[in-house]
Amino acid sequence: MFEYVWLIPLFPLIGVIVNGLFGKSIKNEKVIGGIGALMVFCSFLVSCGILIQLLSLPVEERFFEKSLFTWIAAGTFKTDIGFLIDPLSTLMIMVVTGVGFLIHVYSIGYMHGEEGFYRYFTYLNLFTFSMLLLVLGSNLLLMFVGWEGVGLCSYLLIGYYFHKKSAGDAGKKAFVMNRVGDFGFLLGTFTLFWYLGQNHNVWTINFRELSANAHLLPVGGIVTVITLCFFLGATGKSAQIPLYTWLPDAMEGPTPVSALIHAATMVTAGVYMIGRLNFVYIRSHETMMLVAVIGAATAIFAATIGTAQNDIKRVLAYSTVSQLGFMFLAMGVGAFTAGIFHLMTHAFFKACLFLGSGSVIHAMHHALHHAHSHDDPQDMRNMGGLRKAMPITFLTFLVSTIAISGIPGFSGFFSKDEILWAAFANPLHGSLNVLLWGTGIIAAGFTAFYMFRLVFMTFTGECRINPKAKDHLHESPFVITFPLIVLGILAVVGGYVGMPKILGMLPNYLEHYLEPVFLGSHEFMQQQMQGHGEVHYSHAFEFGIMGVSVLIALVGISIAYVLYVMSPSLPAKFTAAFPALHRAVYNKWYVDELYDFLFVNPCKALGNFLWKGFDVVVVDGMVNGVAAVVKGFGSVLRNTQTGYVHNYAFSMAVGVVVIVAFYLFR
Repeated sequence: MFEYVWLIPLFPLIGVIVNGLFGKSIKNEKVIGGIGALMVFCSFLVSCGILIQLLSLPVEERFFEKSLFTWIAAGTFKTDIGFLIDPLSTLMIMVVTGVGFLIHVYSIGYMHGEEGFYRYFTYLNLFTFSMLLLVLGSNLLLMFVGWEGVGLCSYLLIGYYFHKKSAGDAGKKAFVMNRVGDFGFLLGTFTLFWYLGQNHNVWTINFRELSANAHLLPVGGIVTVITLCFFLGATGKSAQIPLYTWLPDAMEGPTPVSALIHAATMVTAGVYMIGRLNFVYIRSHETMMLVAVIGAATAIFAATIGTAQNDIKRVLAYSTVSQLGFMFLAMGVGAFTAGIFHLMTHAFFKACLFLGSGSVIHAMHHALHHAHSHDDPQDMRNMGGLRKAMPITFLTFLVSTIAISGIPGFSGFFSKDEILWAAFANPLHGSLNVLLWGTGIIAAGFTAFYMFRLVFMTFTGECRINPKAKDHLHESPFVITFPLIVLGILAVVGGYVGMPKILGMLPNYLEHYLEPVFLGSHEFMQQQMQGHGEVHYSHAFEFGIMGVSVLIALVGISIAYVLYVMSPSLPAKFTAAFPALHRAVYNKWYVDELYDFLFVNPCKALGNFLWKGFDVVVVDGMVNGVAAVVKGFGSVLRNTQTGYVHNYAFSMAVGVVVIVAFYLFR
């Protein structure tokens, strides 16, 4: 089955070609959507076959590289178009194709009747193809092609409703901010390639070869520079401080796009890249510390913003930024398996949440349209009591909310607890670990609060929708609810593959599965920690730490219940009591305005100066100056063309005299 790995990215590419070239002629939405979904499902089936074959092999043999052909050859350097199969890439393709297929199916119903239906599925298939190329690529260059591909597709899909200025601006914002990160990715690639080649004659960007030669890399120094460059790329793609502001604006795209970008594909690329280059990152303590600090800071910063948003999709957007912060926190403390584990569980419950919000918006839009109301269908203040009209959407949304809140028994609990425990117990960053853990705990409390705030405002209490629209509210069709049911189930059971050892009910299958990928880094980290006094904690203490995270989540849920169910008037009183704080949080701590002041406006001013001061004066001046000189000479010469024969005869005589004089006196 390994030999057919190339089929996984090929199927979505076929969908791109068919729908892109013939979709406008096909016109039938079911055929167009069916082609797009079928291609991703075929990729999912091949991925399942590869996973089964991989699991049948001994742990040490779970690596396979399929080279299709040589892409670039220069001297001793050679790079291929090839795909790497190992536990990490296989897990990623299962998530991308599995969740991606459900999003494609959902889109058939959600995008019904939308203009450019074929264009949407072309972009969606291209997005899937690019992400598969990113996670399967056997070298940094092929990964970068996929990296750029998802960046391009995000621009196309975020700006799908290009007739709206806000959508166009959001697409451009995502594109520009990701280019900043991409610069870091390229710089890191070039520096790593140069260092190994120049100092050790190892000219390669192949992941397996880089891993085999990782011992040639020093600890710190140039490796810190390399990893910081790659980390810049990761912050852009995975929306971490300071390059996170594009992601909430990405809500301008269709809701299924939000699920694809925020759950299964683009934003996880930065986490995957750090995981893939774990053997490089582990050799820079400074970068690892920065990754952990940025992750923890992003987790709590984005969580605070989510508490004050009223747009259902924007709450989920800031939730995504915050959850990605948890993944980066895990990577920064060396808990690579925990970070990838949370990436997987997050894909399940966050895709369900976004698609659930789309189901709500779909129903609200339909009802408000019938009532000829101009109320915002995404504003939670216009909702309430929807659980009766939309029971399936409510139940799946509630399950996923419980999962993301970290309640025991649900997938998010297992992965988030692994991260928080690693942040507390891992001695990699000394006393800073307690601060990282504390920040993560507080962020987890905020998460539980704003997510249940969303549930209570949307599904419970009195229905605040326009009375004329109330009778038109109904559950979404099966093509929309089916993906919700599947993802809701995964949000419950998905965490049991990585159950912490302390619970002892099941083995930690995921840790054992990913062990070959991260084994070298874990051994290196243990060597570095020797002599630093490793601390061993009792099971009782670990249960206590776990209990704190659960208690904090329950406190967050309780506060949300009091404020939005028992006493719905309290939030307004709180806002009135602390208007400045509420304005700051509601306006996202004015970070966008700060960026406008520090970067956007100066760049615009510089561009305006270069246009008026250089382009118009210098460039246009030179071009227009040459034209003016030619025009002046033309005007002078034109005066000699009088039309009188005697003037021409005189000119000829003067010419003859000059020529004769030249030959006589030379």
